[in-house]
Amino acid sequence: MVLVMESDGSLTATQSQNSFARNYNDGVGQGSAADALAIFDEPDVVPATEEIRIAAVAPRAPLPRADVLSAIEATALRYGSHTGLRRAGLSVSDWLILFRANIEIESAYRQTAVSSAGAIGLGQLMPATARDLGVDPRDPLQNLDGSARYLAMMLELFGDPRLALAAYNAGPDAVRQYGGIPPYRETQNHVARVMAVVARLEGTNP
Repeated sequence: MVLVMESDGSLTATQSQNSFARNYNDGVGQGSAADALAIFDEPDVVPATEEIRIAAVAPRAPLPRADVLSAIEATALRYGSHTGLRRAGLSVSDWLILFRANIEIESAYRQTAVSSAGAIGLGQLMPATARDLGVDPRDPLQNLDGSARYLAMMLELFGDPRLALAAYNAGPDAVRQYGGIPPYRETQNHVARVMAVVARLEGTNP
């Protein structure tokens, strides 16, 4: 199904989303959703018949330090020619905003953030994922590099920013399993919040 964000912040199922899902080939993050990127412990599964209402307005994080923002922008630009951007129809500017928004929701720009599930740093990389990416998650610059590379890979796999964000949060296997954004409250909330920050950074939702 395709989840469309309504004006009140709810996500409404409109049609099959199978056409958006891409085959997941060999690569990073092929483990179960529990081994993939996540902030919380096991995600709650939302029954398909239950109406899902998620706040579309993300709490505004403190402004990032100048050096953190500079590192985010430099990392995003380093992957500005990644094929994932073209697959998802994103310009380099779109990509920079999407990447920054994901970092804001993941860690509120806190370099030392560690979640209850063990996700680390600005991009909230799980240790196993960081190992697969060949980065030290406790090094802020390497963390950002791994986060950008992983998100760009998800854009290449699924060709859609929302599906890429869902895969970043719940793992690509979960997106493939459900043919779209998985029915996990935490994952759907993550996608909605990141896209709300994207709108704010674009100036369309101050």
